[in-house]
Amino acid sequence: MWFLYATVEVAEADPYDPDGFLGVDMGIANIAYDSDGTRYAGTRLNGYRRRQARLRARLQQKGTKSAKRLLARRNKKEARHAANVNHCIAKAIVTKAARTGRGIAVEKLTGIRDRVRLRKPQRVTLSSWSFHQLGSLLAYKARRAGVPLVEVDPRYTSQTCNGCKHRDKRNRPNQETFLCRSCGVVAHADHNAALNIAERGAEDWGAVNRPHAASLCNQ
Repeated sequence: MWFLYATVEVAEADPYDPDGFLGVDMGIANIAYDSDGTRYAGTRLNGYRRRQARLRARLQQKGTKSAKRLLARRNKKEARHAANVNHCIAKAIVTKAARTGRGIAVEKLTGIRDRVRLRKPQRVTLSSWSFHQLGSLLAYKARRAGVPLVEVDPRYTSQTCNGCKHRDKRNRPNQETFLCRSCGVVAHADHNAALNIAERGAEDWGAVNRPHAASLCNQ
């Protein structure tokens, strides 16, 4: 068996000064949800993974050599399928940001598996959640397109109302719903979080670039 590896050098576009930020909330039920209200649902991918998990369990019970070979092929097939889904989502998000002249803001999700507490049936889904891969794809596609990308503090983005800024654990009664206990606004929880992420992206970008702007004004 022969493999051909070809290396291609692609020039990166010069980054531009963004006119606002497109916030992206990454999750399990929805792979991504942006601040424009576009949802990249994970229903089909999660269903596919559950079917693969049931098949793996049956193959592991058999324990034969042929079952182990099939198990290895299935694992690679699942990884390729998830990677393709993430590629398509990352491409769509970067294309939208570039078309509208915005940057992209995402959460710093390092250590998410240690922070999140889930029921036992949800732990398998979290362990197979390829958020790191999606984040990496967003970063490199954004760099190639010249789209600024910032990582923001993820704390309380899902508990804070984007309208009145009231923060309360009870603002999120379930996975999908955001209900502000202060102003009464009702929204999709992931959309509300994405709006908060977008605002933090703009604030962080402004904080990084403000000293440079001030020095130019003083010249």
